[in-house]
Amino acid sequence: MGIVWPDLTHRDPHWPEHMDNPKCDLSRLHRTYDQFGAVNTLVSSWRVVYLRELRPLLSKSRTFTLLDIGCGGGDVPFKLLRWAARDGFELDITAIDADSRAIDYARSSSRSSNQPSSRTSSQIRLHFRQALSSDLVLEGERFDFVISNHLLHHLRTPELFGVLRDSEALCRIKAVHSDLERAGLAYAAFKLLATPFFRNSFIVED
Repeated sequence: MGIVWPDLTHRDPHWPEHMDNPKCDLSRLHRTYDQFGAVNTLVSSWRVVYLRELRPLLSKSRTFTLLDIGCGGGDVPFKLLRWAARDGFELDITAIDADSRAIDYARSSSRSSNQPSSRTSSQIRLHFRQALSSDLVLEGERFDFVISNHLLHHLRTPELFGVLRDSEALCRIKAVHSDLERAGLAYAAFKLLATPFFRNSFIVED
């Protein structure tokens, strides 16, 4: 029997990812958050997004605000803060996630990375909060930038359009939503190359 390939034409909305299961193994979930930084470096190209989409719109005359929707373990906002600080810009980032487990992990990572000996003004401009984008709309919040990373493919169609509407309401300057592009070759290559390196997590399965 040959290899059975999944149909990548459309995402099955009735097939949730393992990490979204509230009863999933917590140690594997934390391991997944641990590995997000490496995965996002490999496939998400946030350095390129920052250089092309965000940095040209920044200036050193004021602090800019940014909202990260569905922040997961928090690796993307950490990187954006670091890059902006190196370039002499100040970002004030609010990172939200609907999953309290993600927020607990991100806050723990934030505390461990912000040791007094290495703390800078930019490192305290990151706030993690358990919330939905719709909560912030109801509160009348506004941000210069709104981003998300690999969030949209977790959402069913009504939720997807809801997040996009919320982004319009919340954003002053630019919204950037980065997500997966389905392709058979990419799926096969990632599964083959990632399996030996991303063990004991949901990275490869999800």
